[in-house]
Amino acid sequence: MRLLSSLLKSYIQKGRLRLIGPTGEINEIGSGLDGPTVTVRLHDRKLPLAMVLNLEMAGSEAFLDGRLTVEEGSTIYDLLYLLASNNMGALSDAPSRGLTRLRELIQRALDRHNTIRRAKKQARYHYDLSTDLFRLFLDDGLNYSCAYYRSPEDTLEQAQDAKLNHLIAKLDLERGMEVLEIGGGWGSLAIRMAQQGAKVTSLNVSPEQVKIAEQRVREAGVENRVKFVLKDYREFQGSFDRVISVGMMEHVGIGYLEKYFAKVHEVLKEDGFAVIHSIGRMTPPGVTTGFIKKYIFPGGNIPALSEVLGITEDQGIWVDDIEILRLHYYYTIRDWRLRFEKNRAKAAELYDERFCRMWELYLAGVELSFLFGANMVFQLILSRKRDAVPIIRDFIVDNERKLNVELERVG
Repeated sequence: MRLLSSLLKSYIQKGRLRLIGPTGEINEIGSGLDGPTVTVRLHDRKLPLAMVLNLEMAGSEAFLDGRLTVEEGSTIYDLLYLLASNNMGALSDAPSRGLTRLRELIQRALDRHNTIRRAKKQARYHYDLSTDLFRLFLDDGLNYSCAYYRSPEDTLEQAQDAKLNHLIAKLDLERGMEVLEIGGGWGSLAIRMAQQGAKVTSLNVSPEQVKIAEQRVREAGVENRVKFVLKDYREFQGSFDRVISVGMMEHVGIGYLEKYFAKVHEVLKEDGFAVIHSIGRMTPPGVTTGFIKKYIFPGGNIPALSEVLGITEDQGIWVDDIEILRLHYYYTIRDWRLRFEKNRAKAAELYDERFCRMWELYLAGVELSFLFGANMVFQLILSRKRDAVPIIRDFIVDNERKLNVELERVG
């Protein structure tokens, strides 16, 4: 317990952590200024040492199992906010820094073996969960990626509609164009593109998602313009005017980014271009946290922009536009978390209490990583030819205004 307290004191400067040990001893950590006071109780004598050796994973699993509880009116969000708002970099001085580095090296090596079969299995682990679960916290369109907030006060529905229009504006669609969507989700983007006159082929490895997406496409009356294909991107062949991929690259894996961009290059017509939307990091390449990797997104990896641009350079792909969304995903997951909290009892009915704690930890942790950490979202426009995309980006604004007027008229 003494070693854990010493470790935490090395970086908690804002707020206060009241740590109650397994035998009832209390440690006060932090100044109590500029942050919340959070009380945490450890119920397992082995837990303090385990947390010194691997604070993130041991603490997360103890919370899931009830061996770590947050008390006195505070929540797991309050605890994570306290930790995230402090100087996490000081943890590099922890006694376990060597073990942490070793784990990262091993993880990066393992991530380089994301075969097609393994990738499908990992994607289905998350996306084949009951759609009723996702309906508890997503917008009506079931958009499960970063929204586009023109104001932090926008509703989730407004921001997700704006995201769809923002992406389609970048595609510069013309009626009759053929579009490949790599990672189709529940179909909202495919529907919106089809409504603009495009012919959409949407790749997805989750049968649960495709079943719902096909139903939504029929209800929207665009089934003659949208085709869903249950294939990994590496299994697919074709030629398209446009390619779009939203929230997919994070699941490709460290060793497969080259194959992903090679496929984008391969399926684009000579004068076509692609729009890629992905979570990224503003720091050098790293690894996904152990908790997220084990419990939420097996095989997931957040690429650094330097990794991505290095690959586009090697493959001779033109990067025509880069946009960085710094706080939009923070606002998005904030809204998801609040909706999940409101519907927590329904989530427990679908699964169980441990599952709810796991998703509370997931949503709170990822939300705060976009507020205090290195995470951001980038959108790229890529092409095979230097002149495939208009030479100034006014076309994006012009297209977006038209789409937003259209949306307001329909709404």
